[in-house]
Amino acid sequence: MAANDSDARSASLEKTGVELMVEEASVKRDVVYGGEEVLPPPPDLSPEQVKALYRKIDLRLMPILTLMYLCSFLDRGNIGNAKLQGLLTQLNLTGDKYNIALTMYFIPYCLFECPANMVLKKFRPSRWLPGITLLWGVIMTLMGLVKNYPQLVGTRVCLGVAEAGLFPGVVYYLTLWYPRHMIQYRVGLFFGGATLAGAFSGLLAFGISFMSGTAGMLGWSWIFIIEGLATVVVGVIAFFVLVDFPHTATFLTPEERAYVVHRKKYDNSSVGEEEHFEVRHIWEAILDWQVWLHILIYMSIITPLYGISLFLPSIINGFGYTTAISQLLTVPPYVFATATLIVWAIWSDRIKKRYPFILAGLTYILVGFAINIADVPAGAKYFGTFLVVAGAYAGFPGVVAWLGNNLAGHYKRGVGMALHIGIGNFAGAIASNIYHSQDAPRYITGHAIELMFVGIGFITVPIVVLMYKRINARRDALVREADEKGTRYTPEELRRLGDRAPDFRYTL
Repeated sequence: MAANDSDARSASLEKTGVELMVEEASVKRDVVYGGEEVLPPPPDLSPEQVKALYRKIDLRLMPILTLMYLCSFLDRGNIGNAKLQGLLTQLNLTGDKYNIALTMYFIPYCLFECPANMVLKKFRPSRWLPGITLLWGVIMTLMGLVKNYPQLVGTRVCLGVAEAGLFPGVVYYLTLWYPRHMIQYRVGLFFGGATLAGAFSGLLAFGISFMSGTAGMLGWSWIFIIEGLATVVVGVIAFFVLVDFPHTATFLTPEERAYVVHRKKYDNSSVGEEEHFEVRHIWEAILDWQVWLHILIYMSIITPLYGISLFLPSIINGFGYTTAISQLLTVPPYVFATATLIVWAIWSDRIKKRYPFILAGLTYILVGFAINIADVPAGAKYFGTFLVVAGAYAGFPGVVAWLGNNLAGHYKRGVGMALHIGIGNFAGAIASNIYHSQDAPRYITGHAIELMFVGIGFITVPIVVLMYKRINARRDALVREADEKGTRYTPEELRRLGDRAPDFRYTL
C-alpha cells in the first residue's frame, strides 16, 4: 500500500520533495476516501493495464453521457431550426418575442445549476441524471403542442429548469472517476455530443420539414415532438446503463475499483482529497479568485457558441439560400468542429496544458466573426462559420476542464464548477438577444458583440496563466524552504488547505 501511495503521488502530482513536508507518523492516520474501506488494497498495474482499465470505464460511461448531452443540446437549440419551419408565423412571434423566448430558457438554467450540483452526491447519479433527462424529454415533446407565445415561454422556462443539472452534474461526475490530466479528453467526448447535435439538428430539421401538415401540425411542431420523444427513450435507457461511483461500480472487479479510488484520492493532493461536506467549502469556492476569472473565460467562449448554435440557420439563410438548403448547410461546420474538438482534447491531455487550446479557439472565433462582419462574398462568410463553430466548440472543453483541474476537494470543486457554468451560462441570455431580424443579412451588431467577448478572453487567459505560474513558483520555493527549516505539515492540514496547499500545483 505504501508503495502504491508513493507511485500515485509522484505520477499524479509530478512534484519532488513534497512528501518531506508531511510528518511520517501522521501518514498512518490516513482518512477513508470514496468507499475504499470496503475494497481490497489497490493493485500495481502496468501502463497497458491502466489504459485497458480506463478504456473499460470509457465504454461504460461515455456513450450514454454523450448521447444524453446530444439530446440536451439538440432540445435547447432546435428552436433555431423550428424558426425556419413556421414557428414565427403560427405563434405570431413579432418584434423581440422570439429572442425573449430564447432568453427565458437561460435564466432558470443558470439559477438551478449550482443547487443541482450540491444534491448530485445525495441523489444517486444513476437516478438523478436519467431522471432529469426523462423530464426534459417530456417537456420538449409538449412544446410541440403549444398554441401561443405565453405557452412557448412557459415550456422554455420548464426546459431550462430540467436541463440545468445535466452539464455541471456530468462534468463533476467525471472528476470523480478520472485523474485530472485525463479529464479534458472525456469532457471533449461528452461535449462532442453538443457538436454532433448541431449537425443532427440540421439533418433532422430537413427531414422533418417534409412532415409539415401531417395531423394538422407544421414542421416546427414535429421537430419538437420527435426530438423530445427521442430524449425520453434515451432517458429510459440511461436508467439501466449509468452507474454511481467507482467503489460501487459492479462492472469493475474489486481490485479495479480499488485502483480507481486510490488514483483519485492522490490525484490532487499527496495526502488525499477532502470528501466530506462543510459550509466553508461553499465560501471557499465563492471567494476563490480563479473561479471568477474563469467565469470571464467561460463567457468569452460560450457567448459565441450559443450565438452561432441558435442563429446559424438564420445566418446562413441570410447568405441567400433557401430554407431547406440552409438547414443542410449547417451540418458541415459541426462535422469539422467535432473532428477539431477530439484532436485538441487528446493533444491537451497529452501535454497536460489547457490554455494553448483556449487561445487557439478564441483565434478561430476572432477570424471567423471578422470575416462575417466584413462585406465579402457568401462563400467566404460560410467559411467563416466553420472557424466560429470549430473555435467555440473545440475550445470549450478546455475551459471547463481547466477550472476542474485546479479546484481540490469534492465539494469545493462541485460548487466552484457549478458557479463557473451557472453564472457563465448567463452569456446564453446575452447571445439570445444580439441577433435581430432587422440586422440581417450581415448582423453587424451581433457579430461585433461576439468579438467583444472574444477580446475579454484574450485579456483574461494570459492573466490567469501568469498568476498560476507565479503561485506555482512560490510554492516550489516554499517547499524548498520548508525542507531546509524542517517545517512539517500534517496530512489533515494539507487536506484542509486543498488547492491552497504547498503540495498543490495549478495546471496551466
